[in-house]
Amino acid sequence: MRILICEDSALLREGLVRVLEDAGHDVVAAVPDAAGLDETVDETAPELCILDVRLPPTWTDEGIRAALSLRTRLPKLAVLVLSQYVEERYAADLVTGDGGALGYLLKDRVADVADFLDTIERIGAGATVLDPEVVAQLLSRRTRDDRMLRLTDRESAVLALLAEGRSNQSIAQTLHVTEGSVEKHITSIFQKLGLEPDESGNRRVLAALAHLEHGGSGPQAGTNR
Repeated sequence: MRILICEDSALLREGLVRVLEDAGHDVVAAVPDAAGLDETVDETAPELCILDVRLPPTWTDEGIRAALSLRTRLPKLAVLVLSQYVEERYAADLVTGDGGALGYLLKDRVADVADFLDTIERIGAGATVLDPEVVAQLLSRRTRDDRMLRLTDRESAVLALLAEGRSNQSIAQTLHVTEGSVEKHITSIFQKLGLEPDESGNRRVLAALAHLEHGGSGPQAGTNR
């Protein structure tokens, strides 16, 4: 995969380059700030951009604003945002906005190289992958809606894991059920949330966004309903 990195920390930037190249990816550019980022993206044509939330010159929100801009300008470009903390305001805008595949991870997760590379592959394949802490903090800002009350406890648990970007296989393993059972729960969730089939196949993302927007915090994974 062709990847562009925008990270101000030289140590982390070079570490990411080494990890990604060792895994067989092509790092087409590694820059320390968002200055000239649009031009660099146009010149190098990456398939995925990895951006730190806080970049020079103010180290506040330059990176996440650049991510929002890229998703608006190049809706097919996959974007992965890395952050030390959850920037709630822009995180909500990023997750609920239009665009291609998306990831939002806290930097602590990058320490697990295998998990990080798996996340890269999933985003590159079109998935939306959200750090559990990002999900939790966004949920804390939302209120429930009637659609969520239609879900059983088990469906709520499935939806909570789906909102983290989990695959059906991962959800099944976490809940100790079969993949077929997970598929049935997801179909029921789509029906109860009023998400009709469409050609874009984005109902999983829409269901995750409904969960985030309306505070549908699921029960513990052991629930059997």
